[in-house]
Amino acid sequence: MNEKILDEIPYIVTPRKDTGLTNSKIGIWLFLASEVMLFGGLFSGYIFLRVYADYPWPERVLPIVPGLLNTFILILSSVTVVFAWAMLKLRKWNMFLLFMGTTIACAAIFMAFKVVEYKAKFSHQGVRLEDYTILEGHVHKGAVDSQGHIYHLDDNGNPAKHHADENHSKSEKGGAEGKMVYQKTSIDQIVFDTKDISFDLKMFNDGYVNDLLTQAESLRAQITFDKDIKYTTSPDSLPIVVAKAGEPVTLKALKEAKALWKKTIANNGAVRTEELRRQWRVAKHDNPDAPNWQNAQNIKMDMDAIRPNLVASKSVVTAKVEPHVAFLLDPKTTNASAKSAKRKDSTLMSGNLIDSSMELGIDGVDFTFLVQRAEEKGIDPESAIEKSWILKNNPQVRAYWEKHKEYIAELDKKLLDDADGDIIKAEKAHHLERYKMTWKEMVRYGSEGETDLQWFNGFAGPNHKKEEWAKHFPDVSLPREQIAFESKFTPRWNNYYAIYFTITGLHGLHIIGGAIVLGYYMFCPNMFRKNPDWLANRVEVAGLFWHFVDLVWIFLFPILYLM
Repeated sequence: MNEKILDEIPYIVTPRKDTGLTNSKIGIWLFLASEVMLFGGLFSGYIFLRVYADYPWPERVLPIVPGLLNTFILILSSVTVVFAWAMLKLRKWNMFLLFMGTTIACAAIFMAFKVVEYKAKFSHQGVRLEDYTILEGHVHKGAVDSQGHIYHLDDNGNPAKHHADENHSKSEKGGAEGKMVYQKTSIDQIVFDTKDISFDLKMFNDGYVNDLLTQAESLRAQITFDKDIKYTTSPDSLPIVVAKAGEPVTLKALKEAKALWKKTIANNGAVRTEELRRQWRVAKHDNPDAPNWQNAQNIKMDMDAIRPNLVASKSVVTAKVEPHVAFLLDPKTTNASAKSAKRKDSTLMSGNLIDSSMELGIDGVDFTFLVQRAEEKGIDPESAIEKSWILKNNPQVRAYWEKHKEYIAELDKKLLDDADGDIIKAEKAHHLERYKMTWKEMVRYGSEGETDLQWFNGFAGPNHKKEEWAKHFPDVSLPREQIAFESKFTPRWNNYYAIYFTITGLHGLHIIGGAIVLGYYMFCPNMFRKNPDWLANRVEVAGLFWHFVDLVWIFLFPILYLM
């Protein structure tokens, strides 16, 4: 088969005389040209967004160690892929397998580091307060019982007897066995004591409905229809009963109700359309010679005439929760007030909003956004920081900030001394140094510099499971009304992370694809025995792609990790 292909297709092994290249090498260079345009556009978009950003662009927010190690790993893989190609040229199959295997191993290690890095981002919480202070940290885990009382988890992962807030220390019992009924969760959800629910048949989301039904079941409550659900799809048909009052709400029943509701809409639409057609026919009949009879002003629907042919088409289905229980609702998909909560699919719940504060272990406080807004309004930045909510409500953060100001004062003095006292020539502390406290600084301030933060510690960020660090991370309960925006460090958080995940994710796909192709050549001993030069050419072409992937990362690392 291989010999037949070699006979039929020219310039697979031997290069063309005019270009000095084989077909595959010409093809890979054309492909890489398109890749340059792809990544060039992404890099250009990043630069323009950063230059014209209307908020402090995130800088030095990614852990450098994994990015630096990945840089050396990819450089090593580029070297080993060249050695693998050379071994084919020297007809050393076993050495080829060794070097190619090393290349694939480097790719696997690179992706393992990216998984660790991504996981840290998807678990790290960011919060922008109403005064534009940015808090970073990890949301505490806990449990919420059927009445909305919040409990911390003990060392075994079970709800503790009492919450830190004495108002929430009541232990709720339920069920025949007298066990506490609760849901484990991150303490950042909207807690809403729900009595009634209205489902909008036009928009209800299957996932949201199943979420409510699952929560109700876990809390030993039941969501039931409070009225018969029935529809008449045409004037001549009998009502079709989907469910009766008191029956449990199910996703299947809602879908059946939605299908019948659509039929009522179709019937009413057809009736109205036919009435309009009749009116236009009358208008044309009454004005046979008028050139502009289509503009007749007396065209209007005779509602009295068509009403007997219309059927009820109510799109809202109501239900009640018995007994009423506290549901956990995602703040990103729910707008809540004191007496109601509305989800993105227009599902409306009535009841009472329970204290839905976010409990956050803080490992970073960033005032740069607050300072920017203060300067725009002509307010002294230091005064704005002193009036911030977090400094007023968390003594530990305030204590850290006082130490941070001392550190900045010492830094300013050092920079001034380095300039021989010349204020004009003296460098200024970077705004990130001046207005942001990182997790490492918090650990130093909290331990008075006694905790040893070695270079490898915090490989992918702050570790809240490490007691030596976690005890220095302030805990804060953030009232829901103080939270302007919150998100994990995902593309939703800001443009920087949207670009970070887009480019590094695309680059990761290139790593995986390239590794699969290179790994495939390790299973081609027959090709090596019959025509080693052809295999060598194919490895060389794949190696060119691998070098390009390495080059992209060499650009990515300083732009995203260092700048």
